[in-house]
Amino acid sequence: MIPQAAIDIVERFEGLRLRAYKCPAGIWTCGVGHTGPDVDEGLVVSEDVAEEWLRVDLEHAAKTVDRAVATTLNSNERSALISFVFNLGSGAFTSSTLLKVLNMGDRVGAANQFLRWDKAGGKVLPGLTKRRKAERALFLTEV
Repeated sequence: MIPQAAIDIVERFEGLRLRAYKCPAGIWTCGVGHTGPDVDEGLVVSEDVAEEWLRVDLEHAAKTVDRAVATTLNSNERSALISFVFNLGSGAFTSSTLLKVLNMGDRVGAANQFLRWDKAGGKVLPGLTKRRKAERALFLTEV
């Protein structure tokens, strides 16, 4: 099950766009941050399609978190990590220092790693900085 906090943070930072657009990293995106071979220039989708994509993409991100994290997470930690994986992808997360530090039991050190992931195309993006601060804050919020 996807925690509501994960859905909320993803929707807050991704927004809903029913017409495909290129994100700051130059990747075709549509719906609520959905990317992949099914998204290309000129694509227009319904809200129902966007909602289904979001559900599937969040489930994929949650499975990545659940497989990779070797420690017990509270719902806020898990939500923050789901948002992080949703935005960056499974590969970036599974090879990240954030995951390594978290799996060593250093929650504060892992939380601080969120802030390092604020670039796209080699440039710091204010929107990513805000997102990472929000993910970090959620990660550190006690349940």
